[in-house]
This record gives sequence, C-alpha cells and structure tokens, in this order.
Amino acid sequence: MTTSTNNTAWQQGLWHNNPALVQLLGLCPLLAVSNSTINGLALGLATMLTLIISNSVVSATRHWLIYEIRIPVFVLLISGIVTTIGLLMNAFAHQLYLQLGIFIPLIITNCTILARAESFASRNPLRLAIKDGFSHGIGFALVLLAMGAIRELIGEGTLFAQAHLLFGALAGTEPLLSLSTDRGLLVAVLPPGAFIVLGLLIALKNVLDQNALDSKSQRLNHTTDVTSTGTV
Repeated sequence: MTTSTNNTAWQQGLWHNNPALVQLLGLCPLLAVSNSTINGLALGLATMLTLIISNSVVSATRHWLIYEIRIPVFVLLISGIVTTIGLLMNAFAHQLYLQLGIFIPLIITNCTILARAESFASRNPLRLAIKDGFSHGIGFALVLLAMGAIRELIGEGTLFAQAHLLFGALAGTEPLLSLSTDRGLLVAVLPPGAFIVLGLLIALKNVLDQNALDSKSQRLNHTTDVTSTGTV
C-alpha cells in the first residue's frame, strides 16, 4: 500500500467521509449520549471496537459468504459483537453501562457499521478493512468526544466529570476541569443543545473545507499565471 493510499484511507474516515459530520449516520446515540465527555467517549470507543471487529470478520470470511444472505449474516455478526461488548461493560464498568442504558444495544442499528461491512469490508482484504473500520470508528468517536466535551463544559462547567466510571480508580473522582460557576447553560445538556452543537460542528467543517478549497484554487491559479508568464 502506498503512502498516498494510506493517507487517503485515514482522511476518508476522519474527515472527508466522517460518519457523523458528512454521512450523518448514527445520529440517535450521537445526539442522546453526548451530554457528557465520558458518556461520549465510552460510546465512541464501543462503536469503534464494533467497527474494527465486524470489518475484520467480514473481510476474512468474504469468500465464503453467500451473497443472497450476506445482510442477515452481517446483522447477526454485529449483534453478537455488540452483545459481547455490552456484557464486558456490564461486568467491568457497571455504573457506566447503566448510565448509557439502551444506547449500547442500539449500536447494532448504527447504519455506519452495516454500511462499512457491506460497501467496503466485504470487497477488500483484511488489512484495508481493519484500517477502514479504525478510521471511521475514530472519526465517529472524536465527534462524540467533542460534542460531549462542549456540552458538558457549557452546561455543567466541568470536563471529564465521573471519569472513574470509565477509567476506574486511576482517574479519581474529581473532574479534569471545573469552572468556578454554579450555573451552566442548561440547554447545552438537553436535546436541543445536541442539535445546536452538532449543527455548529458541521458548519465549522464546511467552512474549513471551503477555505481549503479556496486556498488550493488560489495556489493553482498562481501557478498557472507564473507558468504563462514564463512561457511568454
């Protein structure tokens, strides 16, 4: 695999084809769970792990899958992976599991996972499938983390509160950041806040993409002008 192809694979999942900001898939857990940094990070990691494992298994077994029944097989596979992750979380991070509630099993219905299994993993070798699952999983997890951090900071005035639910005793019980305020903007941690923050993140991405496109166009025009001047 060339460096260019490798970079493109990462750019697709992390930015250009980000599941949350571009494809707008998996919005139900994205909007509902991202009211705190730890919740967003935990669900993001669970989704990323599901993507990596499902892509790997689908790619490794793609030559033996019967085409006509591939979608039910993918769904059963994803269900088994998510159930296993849910059981492990229930065993080792019980309070966090209770806090996330139904949104752990709902990873099964995340269209991103089924879409990557069908459109990419079932048609590509194992190494590429793992890289695809990793890049799209990280892209989705980073959006969840960013939304959770923004909403928690504005709504509660804290950052990484209840980190011990995910990281155990190593994280302690105090938040990473706690602003000296007793009042946050309540709407940030309510459902309307999720839509607002997601909309702002999508708008920011679009602005950055447009600026990058304009800069590239200006450089191209400058190069063309220089070449034309040199020719004359």
